[in-house]
Amino acid sequence: MYFEKAGKQNTIRVLELARQRAQELCIHEVVVASTRGETACRAYEVFQGSNIKLVAVTEHAGFAEPFQHMIADDRRRDLEAKHIPVVCGSHALSGVERGLAKKMPGVYPVLLIAETLRLFGQGLKVAVEITIMAADAGHLSGKPVIAVGGTGEGADTAIVITPANMNRFFEMKIHEIICKPNLHQ
Repeated sequence: MYFEKAGKQNTIRVLELARQRAQELCIHEVVVASTRGETACRAYEVFQGSNIKLVAVTEHAGFAEPFQHMIADDRRRDLEAKHIPVVCGSHALSGVERGLAKKMPGVYPVLLIAETLRLFGQGLKVAVEITIMAADAGHLSGKPVIAVGGTGEGADTAIVITPANMNRFFEMKIHEIICKPNLHQ
């Protein structure tokens, strides 16, 4: 499915499509990008009553302000009480390379991968990235998952992907795009 525009207005529909596809494919793990926890809370509502494990992934502490978390402690505790682990980590597809690129211009392989994935939309790049982050945090089994990403706030993209850890990046496989924004705009 293609959305007319990127953005958070697609969140609930993306999550509904992700749940439907997970059930069709017997997928039991869904990874959701959630900067402040709002999308993870919406995912909990949509996936409630299913046998699907949700994993929320947010940015590393210091992403916006030094040493500050993006997701509030009470929101994190609420999600964890609902059995949704919250992964807080460095972006797998930028991390230290972004810091280097700011100081020393040049060509950086990981940033090139990120920019290539963005050709399909920001949400797809995010979905791939959070899958790596959740795998590296030990929250995935290695079986295919559904990853939900977005452009800015909310969700606008969902994919079926076989995860891989960072050090095995090229073993990752994107099987299908469930939904994403049409990029003609």
